[in-house]
Amino acid sequence: MRRAIAALLAGAASVAVVMLFVGADDRKTSSVSPSIRVDSTPIDRSNTVVVTSYADALDEIRESVVSVYSSKIVRPRAQGFPFDDPFFRRFFSPGEQGGGRVQQGVGSGVVVTADGYILTNNHVVDGSDEIRVAMPDGRELSAKIVGADPRTDVAVVKVEADGLRFATLADSDALRIGDVVFAVGNPLGVGQTTTMGIVSATGRSNLRLIEQGYENFIQTDASINPGNSGGALVDAMGRVVGINTAILSTSRGNIGIGFAIPINLASNIMRSLIETGAVARGFLGVELQDLEADLAQAFGVKDGRGAVILDIQPDSPAAQAGLKQGDVVVAINDRGIGNSSDLRLTVSQMLPGTSIRVGVLRDGESREIDVVLGRLEEGTVAGGRSPTNELIKGVRVAPVNDELRARFSLPESARGLVVTDVVDGSRFESVLPVGTVIEQINRTPVNDLRSGTSALRSGRNLFLLTFRGVYRYVAIVLD
Repeated sequence: MRRAIAALLAGAASVAVVMLFVGADDRKTSSVSPSIRVDSTPIDRSNTVVVTSYADALDEIRESVVSVYSSKIVRPRAQGFPFDDPFFRRFFSPGEQGGGRVQQGVGSGVVVTADGYILTNNHVVDGSDEIRVAMPDGRELSAKIVGADPRTDVAVVKVEADGLRFATLADSDALRIGDVVFAVGNPLGVGQTTTMGIVSATGRSNLRLIEQGYENFIQTDASINPGNSGGALVDAMGRVVGINTAILSTSRGNIGIGFAIPINLASNIMRSLIETGAVARGFLGVELQDLEADLAQAFGVKDGRGAVILDIQPDSPAAQAGLKQGDVVVAINDRGIGNSSDLRLTVSQMLPGTSIRVGVLRDGESREIDVVLGRLEEGTVAGGRSPTNELIKGVRVAPVNDELRARFSLPESARGLVVTDVVDGSRFESVLPVGTVIEQINRTPVNDLRSGTSALRSGRNLFLLTFRGVYRYVAIVLD
């Protein structure tokens, strides 16, 4: 039975984008870093004094957490030819295809500079046509999106104002399980609310809350509900340690399992979005596997920590540096690597061109290999290939091999990409059912994910398929 996962969305619908801007003319880049306030002083954990109130510590942050209201005009789209053809679609106005309705959502945000930069979640503002921010002093201001990063669910919006009260950021790497934290935001639109809990865990990953994303969540039992998204997770000194993002729930309400993006990660993304309008990530070029107990023993890894290299992309930074299949990556720049997610996250936070020292175990011997990171391109992950082998939205594929021939009863002559999974509700379910073999895309033979994605184009695509021994051509329109 699947566990229910409730992500705190600001609206009922979300549009996936790689980088979200209000418009090309509205995007501004700057070589000057935002003037944020950071206090890395360690928390006093002596517990020598009984604390009866945190009111004074929370005064400042309560003036810095805002409500974010987003609206999006949803226009129904006529179906069938010619409406689904991009060439003809431009000749029909939205009014001719039917009226639209306004979809509204509510979330939270944290003011991080005096001149109006606000940290929030990408899913709070994703696809919005209009964003308004309600300030703690009662003002309601129009906001523009500076940039967004779906892979970490971080977004930055900007209001035109000066002299704002802004939050102090802490060092989230210093958090410990058991530290007292507060979730501040606007749950369910009731108004600013503060709830209390502790840090339940750190470094949570592989939760699949962010599709093809980088997960390194702080887990807390401080009450988080829909509308808290983008708000602040605060320590006992009133400093921001995280951006509240999601919950796991069987009821879509809080059951004490909430997650926040560590502020160290969120602030790095924020700086990049403000300064350049984009996020540049390092790229290694390897496919990875976690070390299970039996694998760790086989590779001679005593503590079971690390990630084993399954494959290396040709001409990638890893290949050029001499990393090999079967190497176990145990450290980067002398920092221990726990698993494949840890390695992906570590590499993703480094700039392209960065020289790193990769510690590996090869044939039971420790080695250090210098690698100059490349630049991560969309459709891949910092370690290497897409973790889901997604060819188009919701459709996962794999090259035909003996195992897949047996699983799907494919003939020996089958060549190409076989559809291994289709997300429930995908519009491609009926045309690309599981077990379909894709031989050509736009008359180009495809035999791996890279050749498949390279053959795709915006607009109408011609697929040559075989399903249960029957050939057919299918035209699929992609945005």
